[in-house]
This record gives sequence, structure tokens and C-alpha cells, in this order.
Amino acid sequence: MPTELEELVEFLHSPQHAVKQIALDNLVQFSPANANPKLFAYDNYRPIKDLKEIAQRRPETTTTIMVGHAVTILANLCDDTEMRRLITEDDAFIQFVASSIIDLTNQNADLFCILLANMAKLDYITRVFEMDILAISKDDAFTSAKIMDCLMDCFVKGADRSLNVYANYDYLAYFFADISRFKHGRDYFVTEQEYDNVVPISKLLVFTEKYDSKVRREGVASTIKNSLFDTEKHMKLLTDEAINLLPYILLPIAGSEELDEEEMFNLPEELQLLPADKKREPLSDIIAVHLESLLLLCVTREVRELLREKSVYPLIRELHKVTKDELVAELCDRLVQMLMRDEAPTAEEVDAMNSDESDDDEDRIVEVA
Repeated sequence: MPTELEELVEFLHSPQHAVKQIALDNLVQFSPANANPKLFAYDNYRPIKDLKEIAQRRPETTTTIMVGHAVTILANLCDDTEMRRLITEDDAFIQFVASSIIDLTNQNADLFCILLANMAKLDYITRVFEMDILAISKDDAFTSAKIMDCLMDCFVKGADRSLNVYANYDYLAYFFADISRFKHGRDYFVTEQEYDNVVPISKLLVFTEKYDSKVRREGVASTIKNSLFDTEKHMKLLTDEAINLLPYILLPIAGSEELDEEEMFNLPEELQLLPADKKREPLSDIIAVHLESLLLLCVTREVRELLREKSVYPLIRELHKVTKDELVAELCDRLVQMLMRDEAPTAEEVDAMNSDESDDDEDRIVEVA
């Protein structure tokens, strides 16, 4: 005999619209991880299939509220490993979720952003790079048919609800952060795209100081960090004027502390002569992510020397003085060790020194003679 709640879950499979609506209204509360998500594993996980079917119903056969409830439940159920797999490992559903975000009339677009972000915990989500948007979602606002390009445009152009009055697309920042953990994702963010001839990461940098959206700042900071795991791109990201990565990592960790004149004028131009009321990133967790990005940049000697030239050490020194967060303090210590240590001589310098020693020996031989 099924329990009352199991009977309620069975109603998701009902052919009657009103019955499904009642079931959804009552089941949302059981989907969070701290409630009773295992309820949706009933009957060999059939409720997952039912919820996906409801989410994909055409507007004339359902309501915005019903779709919103179904998407909310699916997003919550992604906390469970097996349910996340059942939700995500479905090419048609990935394409539908992404295209629903790109549909500029969709009132549930932000909920679909949360669902997509939660699905991105699995590397299966990288299939999105090979997908085009559904024809019903094509809009003049987009110049590329590729889903990933359109999602980037939604995030960058739609932050002020100018694309969709119902959505600000903030949670795409978490989607970008998760998908950039995978090589295909990292490659996308640091590679110039054909449709606009821009390196995607450069379009995200401005949001490192969007202080009215913790979600954007946190997601973008993590996307930057994940994109730095491939060291061969570091110098391009730092020296290409069209990208100019370093200031956008340093600005959030810089405060109003005064540096001496030499230190200040060695900083990137964007950090010189900051106003006296300059505020540092208020969340220590986000500061820590930026410090981890700097540590990743310190992997190569070439970049370490560039960071020294750009007065990164004085900023870290001042941050270390004022932070009360243990992790931030630890990361500052590690950065100081990387930036202030003596470098081993290069192969060219060793050869030059050996050559000098040989010349000295020849001189001494002459003197003895």
C-alpha cells in the first residue's frame, strides 16, 4: 500500500490538469534536501519523468505556475546524485532547459537558470556546447544559434532585465562556474568565439564588482579561477588589452589604504588613485576565490615577475593587515611567499655564470704563468 505522500506523487502522472496542479502545489515543500526528496524516487523514479514532462508542456496546455513548480522541484532534486543523473543525462531536456532561458518571453527563465546550474554538476552538461537553440526560442537579440553563446548574451546583456522583464539571469553565473570546471568549459571561456570575435571571459570581468548581486560576483569569481587551471593561456589573459584580466581580480581585494607613491604607480592603471571611500569586497569567501586565482597565476615564473612589476604584493600586504578571516590570511601568506621569494637562475643565467667562471680561470692561469 502506498503512503498518502506516495499517492500524492502518483498524481503527477494523472491525465487531469487540475489533479497535477494540486499535486505540484503540495509537493514543492518536500523537494529540498532537508525535507523528503526520496519521495520522488517512488516507483523507480517515475516522478522525475513526470516532472520533466510537465516542465516541457507547451504553454497552451499548462500554466506558468505549474511549470515553475515542476522546475523548482527538479532543481531541488539535483542535490541527490542519482536524481541529478536522471535529470541531466538527457540531451533533449538540456536543450529544452537552455532554450527556455533564451526564450525572452519566458516568465520562469530565472528558475530554469537555477535548474541548469544544478545540472552542471555533471560533466554530461558539456554536451551543451554542441547544441543550437530550439527554433521557437530564436530571437533577433542573438547573433549566434549556439546555446552557449546565447546564454552568455543573456547573462551580459540581460542583467538589468532589458532582455526579459521577468529575468535577470544572475544564476547563470553559477552555471558558468560549474561548467568551467571541465576542460571543454575552460577552453570556451578563454578562446575567442567566431560569432562576436570576443574571448568570453572578458565579458564577465565587469561583474567582479557588481555589489548588488552576490550571486553574480561569486559565480564570476569562480569562473575566472577555473579558467586559470590551464597555464598556457595566462600571459594572453593578462597582457591582451581586450581582456586585461588582472585589474578585475585586484579591484575587489583593494581597499582605501594608502600605498607609497612608487607602489601606487606600479599598479595597473585601474587601481591607481582609487577614491578614499573605495570599498573592498565584503564577503571573505569571494576574496578567497580571487586570491586563489592569483595563486594559480603564480604557477609560472613569467607571470610571477609580471605580478611583482604590477605591485600586487603591496595590495596583498594591506589586505593581510586588515583581514580577520583565517582562510584569507592563509592565502595571503602563500601569495607573499610566491611573490617575495628569490627565483632560481634561468638556464641562460646559469650558462652566463659558467662562462664567466671559465673566463676567470683562464685569467688566473695566465697570471700564474
